[in-house]
Amino acid sequence: MGDLLFYVVALFVIILGLTIFLSFVPLGLWISSLAAGVNVGIFNLVGMRLRRVIPSRIVNPLIKARKAGIDVGVNQLEAHYLAGGNVDRVVNALIAAQRAEIELGFERAAAIDLAGRDVLQAVQMSVNPKVIETPVVAAVAKDGIEVRAKARVTVRANIDRLVGGAGEETIIARVGEGIVTTVGSSETHKSVLENPDLISRTVLSKGLDSGTAFEILSIDIADVDVGRNIGAQLQTDQAEADKRIAQAKAEERRAMAVAKEQEMKAAVQEMRAKVVEAEAEVPKALADALRKGKMGVMDYYQLQNVQADTQMRDAISKVGKSDSIEKEKK
Repeated sequence: MGDLLFYVVALFVIILGLTIFLSFVPLGLWISSLAAGVNVGIFNLVGMRLRRVIPSRIVNPLIKARKAGIDVGVNQLEAHYLAGGNVDRVVNALIAAQRAEIELGFERAAAIDLAGRDVLQAVQMSVNPKVIETPVVAAVAKDGIEVRAKARVTVRANIDRLVGGAGEETIIARVGEGIVTTVGSSETHKSVLENPDLISRTVLSKGLDSGTAFEILSIDIADVDVGRNIGAQLQTDQAEADKRIAQAKAEERRAMAVAKEQEMKAAVQEMRAKVVEAEAEVPKALADALRKGKMGVMDYYQLQNVQADTQMRDAISKVGKSDSIEKEKK
């Protein structure tokens, strides 16, 4: 009974040890590398485990590269992995570049990958150019007519400028700027509609791919359309603005006239008040003159007669005016 228990414990320890050993040492991966003719030592695989590197992420791309005839080392792949790069994508890009006879070394491919660009896609774009379609760009010719154009830009990736080169957004912005410049320098919108290739030639002559990660192969105008009459709209807006300015000035003059009229009315009221005040002083002056003997009774009566005569003449004139008005109405 004791011997059986010993054998069971020993078997359990052996199985546990093999499990720990196989989980820590990728024995199957090591056998695969040997079968593929790639010399990766067992201690290298253990070292990858200790450095927190997944061995399959290194060994499988290494096998692929060696089979394709690309000379890369384990240390190079492991360093790129530890730097945060995609080892499998870099190896695939190297294989694609070799098949397409594009000169691309591991260090440049790793630099492109670490720069955040898809190096495999870049190699594919070097072989098969990509078409970038710009949004509709609106521009105004010299005759004031808006022209709306859309372009298709055929570009090819430039491997040498992928690191530090501008992307597709810069290409689209520069092409849009070229369209606006070309249309804006045209005398009429009809010339643009008759010769859309004028835009392509002008834009291509500007060297828009300078400083970008692409090489522009062609610029084709996909669609040209006539938009609004911007010149007429601007003239209409200017006329409306002028009308509002004239109305504001007329309102200002009217307000000044009203203020002047109110001022004159106030002056007339003030003068009337002074006249009434002066007329109120007349009886006092007459009484004082009579009292001091400066004016006789006959003089006073003569003054009364003059006033009565004046009032009578005023009444007769008012009656004559009212009669003439009645006749005009009839």
